[in-house]
Amino acid sequence: MTSATEVNLPASGSPLTGVWTDLVGQERPVQTLQRAVAGGSHAMSHAWLITGPPGSGRSNAARAFAAALQCPDGGCGECQQCRTALSGAHPDVTLVRTEQLSIGVDEVRELVRRAAMSPTLGRRQVLVVEDADRVTERGADALLKSVEEPAAKTVWILCAPTADDVVVTIRSRCRTLQLHTPTVAAVAGLLQQRDGIEPELADQSARASQGHIGRARALARNPEARERRQRVLQIPDRLTGLGGCLEAAADLIAACTEEAGVTTADLDAREKAELEQALGFGTKGAKPKQAQAAMKDLADQQKARSKRLQRDAIDRALTELTAFYRDVLSVQTGSAAPLVNIELAPRIGVHARRSTPESTLHRIDALLACREALENNVAPLLAVEAMMIGLVEG
Repeated sequence: MTSATEVNLPASGSPLTGVWTDLVGQERPVQTLQRAVAGGSHAMSHAWLITGPPGSGRSNAARAFAAALQCPDGGCGECQQCRTALSGAHPDVTLVRTEQLSIGVDEVRELVRRAAMSPTLGRRQVLVVEDADRVTERGADALLKSVEEPAAKTVWILCAPTADDVVVTIRSRCRTLQLHTPTVAAVAGLLQQRDGIEPELADQSARASQGHIGRARALARNPEARERRQRVLQIPDRLTGLGGCLEAAADLIAACTEEAGVTTADLDAREKAELEQALGFGTKGAKPKQAQAAMKDLADQQKARSKRLQRDAIDRALTELTAFYRDVLSVQTGSAAPLVNIELAPRIGVHARRSTPESTLHRIDALLACREALENNVAPLLAVEAMMIGLVEG
């Protein structure tokens, strides 16, 4: 087993290597995880809660930690243990990321069952729950005992935006590790080095993503993503009255629904075909009653996934609009903060002159109220229509 003296911790500001490469700007949290991997009861815990804002790299940190716990060299990134753990193919690393709106009690019970097993090939049994904030109340009850009294070689790694997003009985039994939003320069540098993006586009994508690494990569590599973003940023110019508000709301919901549909179309078809084959469709072995129930369950799961992806697309649009109005407020108040949408400076200046800082704050409040309404399951079209009207009224 690797000893604490054999692990070379990176100096502050030095490039991260091995499985930690993609965790830009997170040198200090990485050092904490590396010390835990190196061993010592003061450094290691049986349950971890990794928190941080969207795009900070929570899931990447959890996967890297899981790989490092299996790696004989503490996370080299090259060995079979690292490669299989990062990809989800390692038999002793379970990666859970739900595409549904929540993680239910049945799924949690399956994880608890796996957590009680001894490692088969690796050094530990590691369970990574990337969306711990989506675990239902009943699921949390099922998870509690395993987190509280895990098997000797079991490690739980939970991820959530904030510690408050996880029920108190769970988070109180975890060691919390907080990530922060990486700088624009750090994200732009990663895009250039890892993805070969040219500097100007890398910088623009990093600024537009506001430090969200996955979003920055999507913008840098996908012209359609950049086009969708530009359409969202045209919304403030369209809001000249009630009719414009309703039209803009309908267009936004339609675009987000279409985006979700494009993302899931091939996956839905493949899942349906695989299930039909497993149920023996077209053969004498088919069982119509069981098949009907199974097909309905699949359809329900696909519908829930599509709903989540639509909500995610709306949330991205709200983030873009919030950044636009924050830029407007920055100009109005004479802030020295750099603009997120610096390429839209002339338009931002026009909006800044047409209103007051108080009105801009009311518009930002309308965007936040829309996000809250969606979290409370208000119909998306109604929530977005109310938001658009709030943007006009200021």
